[in-house]
Amino acid sequence: MALKRFFVDKIEETTELSGEEFEHAKNVLRLGAGDEVILLDNSGKEYTAVIAQVEKKRMLLNVVREEVGEREASADVCLLFGYLKNADKNEFIVQKAVELGVKKIGVFSSEYSSAYMNANKLERLNKVSKEAAKQCLRSVAPEVVYFDALGKALEWAKGYENKLFACEFATESKCDVGNLCGSTAMVIGSEGGFSRKEEELANELGYASVTLGKRILRAETAAVALTSVVMFHLGELK
Repeated sequence: MALKRFFVDKIEETTELSGEEFEHAKNVLRLGAGDEVILLDNSGKEYTAVIAQVEKKRMLLNVVREEVGEREASADVCLLFGYLKNADKNEFIVQKAVELGVKKIGVFSSEYSSAYMNANKLERLNKVSKEAAKQCLRSVAPEVVYFDALGKALEWAKGYENKLFACEFATESKCDVGNLCGSTAMVIGSEGGFSRKEEELANELGYASVTLGKRILRAETAAVALTSVVMFHLGELK
């Protein structure tokens, strides 16, 4: 059985576990002195540690081994998606993107968006990212970043070698997804999709419009479908 995994801000020879991670370890998992766990600090390394002491609001753990995580994707893939009205659907997209190996996740508001982000919602999405990373045994939980305009999100990912812009009115794909190689950024719209003006902006910034077939997909379906296809062709699902 895999050891339980916890994220901490800083790894030291004796590391403190506090906050929600501590509450989960103590009150949900009932872990105590002598139990072994894996500590993660988003560096890509995994630290095996033994619980040395359990206090009222923290645990002290002794790190006994350091290893490089083996489950991070080799491919550098970024997913940008329009923020959705249904909170569960946003969480679903983040969860599945993390499980599939995406390294960067951006959420944006666009012309036809009808949902609004706030600090609590963004914090929740980052918590989902951490929980998904632990569940699928990743060593890194991608930070979810919010952009209040599509243009800002597109600029954030402009350095990627391949930039895919999925829109429902594209009649053909301007990029051969089956022959992808190198870092890849993907853009999926919200429920309202994109405007022609937004597609033009994306094209000007080097994004290739792509179609996801004859059928109109829900935003959350499109995000998972395109991510899966990209990860497969980059060799991550083989």
